[in-house]
Amino acid sequence: MGKQNNSESFRNSISTIDKQGKREWVFPKKPSGKLHNYRLIVGWIFLAFFFVSPFIKLNGEPLLLINIIERRFILFGNIFWPQDTFIFAIMMLTILVFIVVFTVALGRIWCGWACPQTLFMEILFRKVEYLIDGDANKQRKLKAQGWNFEKIWKRTIKYLLFLLLSFIITNTLFAWVIGVEELFKLAGEPISEHLSGFIALMMLTGIFMFIYSWFREQVCSILCPYGRLQGVLLDSNSIIVAYDYNRGEPRGPFKKSEDRTATEKGDCIDCKQCVEVCPTAIDIRNGTQLECINCTACIDACNHTMQRVGLPKGLIRFDSENSIKTGQKLKLNFRLGAYIAVLVLLMTFLVYLLFSRSDVETSILRTPGLLFQEQANEEISNLYNIKVINKRREQFPIELKLLSHKGRITMAAGDMVVNEASSTEGVFFVYMKKSGVHGKIPIKIGVFSGEKEIEVVEVTFVAPE
Repeated sequence: MGKQNNSESFRNSISTIDKQGKREWVFPKKPSGKLHNYRLIVGWIFLAFFFVSPFIKLNGEPLLLINIIERRFILFGNIFWPQDTFIFAIMMLTILVFIVVFTVALGRIWCGWACPQTLFMEILFRKVEYLIDGDANKQRKLKAQGWNFEKIWKRTIKYLLFLLLSFIITNTLFAWVIGVEELFKLAGEPISEHLSGFIALMMLTGIFMFIYSWFREQVCSILCPYGRLQGVLLDSNSIIVAYDYNRGEPRGPFKKSEDRTATEKGDCIDCKQCVEVCPTAIDIRNGTQLECINCTACIDACNHTMQRVGLPKGLIRFDSENSIKTGQKLKLNFRLGAYIAVLVLLMTFLVYLLFSRSDVETSILRTPGLLFQEQANEEISNLYNIKVINKRREQFPIELKLLSHKGRITMAAGDMVVNEASSTEGVFFVYMKKSGVHGKIPIKIGVFSGEKEIEVVEVTFVAPE
């Protein structure tokens, strides 16, 4: 890597674990700067969407509902059932390709700007910690001191607020799964009637409490598979948070009125502010690392230092390794172009599936094990099973009509009514004159609700040869 630090030992271990395998607690300095302000705006938009969307209704339904338990999903007011699994598979594939394209082009910017783990940690829990414990140095001092009154009340207030935030996040997730109305209903009823749900709520609250009070950045460094996936997806043209080693090396302390060119020093004054502010405790000057989440805190810190000492900004910036090495601008390569083309095709297909999706699906099959029945009035009858899946939130009657031939249809159990958001099954007979049919012939049956044609289904009618 040119003039970078030649030591590669940092790549063999995680920055928050020492040589003995013990956890090294991270006390990141409170970030500030233009990019941090932008990240706060983006983060609060995502958090507002997370906390508010369960309360928003569209077409009488929640804006979004992911009911894994009942296998019922609602997207923008439209209900999706297990029969729409194909659409969800395409949607998941599209999201996966989007993540790949996003990472190839922009590195781990998702991790630093949109990932729920980062948003909750940096915008909610970390802000509470700064408010109560103070900045990095005060946090170190508080951790090192004995259990006096100050430490006890600060720890008590902080962890109570952490617990409250964890509880609110868990209830919001439950609202995403079972809906706000059902959540309020469960909250108003005795715990004994919903003991399993209460246990799940407490366990998830405890998990969030553990993650954001202790495990923290270890989630990104140890557990998250996306952090390791980036090593496969990133290439030398990917845009990452990068240190310009050509300009910064060799490092040296800043002296006022010094000609750094004459003393053969680079622009990096080795102030270590980029390390102090990093939430995963890495030194970005060592190059791209597993723990880097592209949060841009180091960019703001370095720009502030450069401005203070009168040197140009951008020593740490969004750039690619090739651009740092050669000075050339980023170019669209074949791999990125191929990913984008696949993504466009998948999104187009997904939009087509969403708009062409029917709210009512009908399947009609001849009853197995039965052929035809000869009736007394020179008619031939066939028995069929019908299943109607209603994805709408309304009940309506079903009428069947024989469209392709002369004949009649009779329901075995009277008029058929399809219940809301459910599937309804029935049995019916198709009668046709014996003289008009021979062998196996295809017929078309229209499914109507009032005068509205819902669907036309083609089946086989069996008659004597």
